[in-house]
Amino acid sequence: MANIEQLQEKAKTIRYEILDMLVGSGSGHPGGSLSATDIVTALYFEEMNLDPQNPDWEDRDRFVLSKGHAAPVLYATLAEKGYFPKEDLGTLRQLGSHLQGHPDMKKTPGVDMTTGSLGQGISAAVGMALAGQLDEKDYNVYSILGDGELQEGQVWEAALAAVKFGLDNLVGIVDNNRIQLVGRTEEVMSSTMPVVEKFESFGWHVIEINGHDMEEILDAFAKAKEVTGKPVMIVANTVKGKGVSYMEDNPAWHGKTPGEDKAEQALSELE
Repeated sequence: MANIEQLQEKAKTIRYEILDMLVGSGSGHPGGSLSATDIVTALYFEEMNLDPQNPDWEDRDRFVLSKGHAAPVLYATLAEKGYFPKEDLGTLRQLGSHLQGHPDMKKTPGVDMTTGSLGQGISAAVGMALAGQLDEKDYNVYSILGDGELQEGQVWEAALAAVKFGLDNLVGIVDNNRIQLVGRTEEVMSSTMPVVEKFESFGWHVIEINGHDMEEILDAFAKAKEVTGKPVMIVANTVKGKGVSYMEDNPAWHGKTPGEDKAEQALSELE
């Protein structure tokens, strides 16, 4: 049984590290990194079967951050998990650093897929899950998508393929924070909504949760493992910029880091 309080504290630590590294780099994406933190924390510290000392272990579970611009949440989590020294977080987006603006599997230990071009990550995750099925492996593949990312046609091609091949070793998670680069998702492209019914119509088993409730997150992962013959999509309703009062549910903080005046407030709220 997971210690919910420990996971919540770990998520809080990761949120602080996200803001700290973004303030240091002066560029990046705080909003979507903070909204996905509880989910990523649950994956790496409770759900996934991993070995940080052997990042390429053949039988490990795989994670694909399809919304690659939220790289800070992945980097902070990998550092907390022991894939590389925490001191490296201070090199985010610097020339020569292995922590670039989007995840690179050839540079960063623990990154299973290079992502950033929206729609490609979930497609790669489908391929990983299919490979596991063909190789008769027991690993699972997890992939987080942004709700704005659902406007990419490639997402739906991948969704069709996952059902066609009965990939019950694939769990997608939509970080449904309802905000994207240019505004609120429902105003930009409302035809991707409602997300739950959309994926159900494609043949996925769908579970809807509060993406900041650790008990609901863990329960959803447990239920996903009981599903056979089809992939699972967890629609996690989240808040963009979660944890920083002036960033929460504010489209302005999709891809902007706080200046010195705002940084102190943000970090103090996350301590």
